[in-house]
Amino acid sequence: MNKDPYGQLASSLFSSFHKQTRQALSGVGAVLGTITSTGIKLDDFKHELQEYMVAELPGLLSLSRRTVEGAMSWEGGQSAVSLELEEAELEDTLLKLNQGLQPGDRVLAVRVNGGNDVVVVCKVVSAHG
Repeated sequence: MNKDPYGQLASSLFSSFHKQTRQALSGVGAVLGTITSTGIKLDDFKHELQEYMVAELPGLLSLSRRTVEGAMSWEGGQSAVSLELEEAELEDTLLKLNQGLQPGDRVLAVRVNGGNDVVVVCKVVSAHG
């Protein structure tokens, strides 16, 4: 029985494209992980990664009006202090996430460059904690 050669070629190409697409996408996407003392351990990868990137968020920081209370100490005395801070906008601010991460912190990471690099986007905490 003769099979259609064009049908066989199409079926073979479809199967190959499907396999290649599945392999390409398996290493891409967001994943939870844990910061370690020497790197990051992703939940879906058994090895720790020592090399990873961390997002920095440049922008405009808006601060609302607020009161700051504390104590001022000097040799021989102490006094309560209350400061009223006005609303302010600070330009050219930069949130450096990596300076706030500690070993044991849970993070959301995204694979980029075909899964070859990992970027930590933010720290993840429990909604009930």
